[in-house]
Amino acid sequence: MKNLIKSILILIPVLMSTTGTEEVVYAQVGDTVTLKPPRRDNLKDHYLYWSFGHEDLQLAWRNPHGGQGFDKSPWNHSLSMSDDSLVIHHIKQEHFGTFICKLTMNRNSFVITYKLLKLNVIMNPPFPLLPLESLSLVCNAESPQSLMKPEIYWLTPQGEKIKINEGRLTMRATSQHSGEWTCVVTNGEKEYKATKSVIVVDLSPAPLRPQYTSKSSPLTVPCSIAPHISWDKIIAKGIQGVHWDFFPISGLSSAVPQKLFSLCLGDELTWKTEKNTGLKPVKDLKKGNLTLIGKLRSEEDAGDYVCALNFTNGVILKRTVHVNVLQIISSPGTDFISGQQVNLTCSIGHPLPSDLQVKWIPPKALSLPSLRPDHHHLTIPEVGTGDSGTWRCELWQNSTLLTSATIVLKIESKLSVWMLVIICSVIVIAILLLVLIFTLYRRKQRKMRHLRHRLCQCKNPKPKGFYRT
Repeated sequence: MKNLIKSILILIPVLMSTTGTEEVVYAQVGDTVTLKPPRRDNLKDHYLYWSFGHEDLQLAWRNPHGGQGFDKSPWNHSLSMSDDSLVIHHIKQEHFGTFICKLTMNRNSFVITYKLLKLNVIMNPPFPLLPLESLSLVCNAESPQSLMKPEIYWLTPQGEKIKINEGRLTMRATSQHSGEWTCVVTNGEKEYKATKSVIVVDLSPAPLRPQYTSKSSPLTVPCSIAPHISWDKIIAKGIQGVHWDFFPISGLSSAVPQKLFSLCLGDELTWKTEKNTGLKPVKDLKKGNLTLIGKLRSEEDAGDYVCALNFTNGVILKRTVHVNVLQIISSPGTDFISGQQVNLTCSIGHPLPSDLQVKWIPPKALSLPSLRPDHHHLTIPEVGTGDSGTWRCELWQNSTLLTSATIVLKIESKLSVWMLVIICSVIVIAILLLVLIFTLYRRKQRKMRHLRHRLCQCKNPKPKGFYRT
């Protein structure tokens, strides 16, 4: 019995020296992987050895006295130690295989092996895509021997999980597919991820709501290409033309748009102006910014602004921005005399959506509550000189000011100073004319009397006939 117990006690260290675990680690070529030794309370008291393939090919070591080093190997420049962990930098094809970590203290030893397996992610084609072109993503993970095949699924750039067979995913490219795709390999309770960047050449999304402006307000009509897509990549896809078109509200159904700008493709990218609406392209063209900025010249410039990229394969990328122009219409005009009725209408040319509100801002001297505005329409039964000045109409969506428009009203009193001046001037002129006419008339009368007096001066007129002298 004593001999049996003694044999068991001797066998325990032997079993401990041969006991170990195996861990599977996935990585891509070019990744950096850290292999951590097993957690033990007295880890610093152990001798630590790292090897590859088999224990004879030793890579690194560390002793309890603080000494550590690396043995000669073909890829020592790719190794480093961090808190007893073995770090493999910029993994190459020859680094995939079995790594061994051996801990030794006294007669006891513990061994853990790491199966570093290759995870390969392929995108076909590897260059940027246009919308509707075919995109194929493949994720291959080596299967460890005597273990179950790992589960593979994809995460889209939006985080949506897509589970497919054999790790292959094929689809028609859209702008939603642009971004980082993640291949997730699940082995037991552990997950390993590999990413692949997909670039789909497309324009930024157009605003969900129309843009609101006025002739006095600045306007931005957005259109841009993703910043990470250079013009070299766009040219490589066979760009044929870039242009801005305009469809006025009165002719949105027309098949022929009004061309505003066209891009001259050459060594230097420059815009050619086709029609002047008060807008102009921004100067960040090389950064993919195609936005228009400025102020519209007329309410007739309301409508759809279309940014378009044409490619040689027939693909056309478009973004449409609808622009509404706010204006104040005054009836019957802008010049009034006190006592007249004035009708002001704040309009965008068609009924306002229910979630938009109009706010009237009168001249400073006027109290608006007494005017009782009816939403976008305002009636002043009898205007006075206090109503004269700049009226402003603001368009709001909840607590956001969208735009505003202004109009200047001129109101004169019934007998204003100018009117008195004009009346007095007319009276003076009339009096002067009467005086002048009377004076001319008197002069003419005097002239006639003087002429008669001269003709009657002879006292003894001679009779008619011949006389001898």
